[in-house]
Amino acid sequence: MYPRLTVHLAKVRQNLDAVSKITHGGNCSMMIVTKGFCADKKIVELIMKHQGVDFLADSRVQNIKTYAETAKKNGKETVLLRLPMGSEADEVVKYVDLSFNSEIKTIALLNEAAKKYDKKHKVLLMIDLGDLREGIFFKDEDQIMEAVSQILKMEQIELYGVGVNLTCYGAVIPKQDNLSILVSIAKKIEEKFGISLSMVSGGNSSSIYLIGKDEMPEGINNLRLGESFILGNDTAYGTKIEGTCSDALILEAEIIELKRKQSIPIGETGVDAFGQKPVYEDRGVIKRAILAVGKQDIDIDSLTPLDKKIDILGGSSDHLILDVTNSDTTYKVGDCIKFELGYGGMLKAFTSAYVDISYEE
Repeated sequence: MYPRLTVHLAKVRQNLDAVSKITHGGNCSMMIVTKGFCADKKIVELIMKHQGVDFLADSRVQNIKTYAETAKKNGKETVLLRLPMGSEADEVVKYVDLSFNSEIKTIALLNEAAKKYDKKHKVLLMIDLGDLREGIFFKDEDQIMEAVSQILKMEQIELYGVGVNLTCYGAVIPKQDNLSILVSIAKKIEEKFGISLSMVSGGNSSSIYLIGKDEMPEGINNLRLGESFILGNDTAYGTKIEGTCSDALILEAEIIELKRKQSIPIGETGVDAFGQKPVYEDRGVIKRAILAVGKQDIDIDSLTPLDKKIDILGGSSDHLILDVTNSDTTYKVGDCIKFELGYGGMLKAFTSAYVDISYEE
């Protein structure tokens, strides 16, 4: 069945080996993020067997539930990356070892849930260093210390450490100077309360490049890696990580129409099906291929054809339109065209019920 997403497990393993070597070489534990591939069972099985993986993390409890018991048997801890909803406190405590938090009200609910299950629940207090997503703003030091004070009073909650998220929303690049602020805050907490924090988590795949440049601040001891291990990308500058490959995931889609047509629509144009006003380049008469895959299945902007002489023109909910005029391959209806995926394409392809997933070693 097409469209088909093929997972090349040996290449995923190669990427995991590469980022593990870098991360542990930088004196950081490694948290592998499973949300980008919806905690796909085969990929998770591979991760579970890897000795370099310390934690498995996701933004959705629904995904963590599918592997929580296996993680425990394999000596790995589970982590909820997105701040918990109060309404899911019971499930968080039941399936998650460590959750990221910034709201005392929510942590109190986790504490009550943990009492019911008679277990300790670990929390990582998130600090906002300027990316402006989750976390207590780093300049509000009094708020940070007050939050720590309240957490330490909760019987079933363990303050495991502090963390930051960068790049995902504000596109702020992790640097030695901003991550050093996180380290400084961690030290102030330890000194003020006479405790030792187990984790200072210095971000995601956009932070790994700092290890190679020997610019990771001393005191950062954890990284959370998703795109860097599955796609081989350093997400700070979009470069490839040494030792990784970009084709661990390949999407194939079938040609359902192949015709020569002009490249500019005829008639007055308005907005497309998604409310956007597209801009068209006049290429003259071109050979256009329509593929049976669309925006309901993938992110068109993060597709890269393996045939470098193909251009993506656009698409709609269920169709992808290509210019194959200059290709050296003589395509015909029924043929499939292959693509590498960016993060958005991967995310949507694994989420779509209409994309078949297969595996190769």
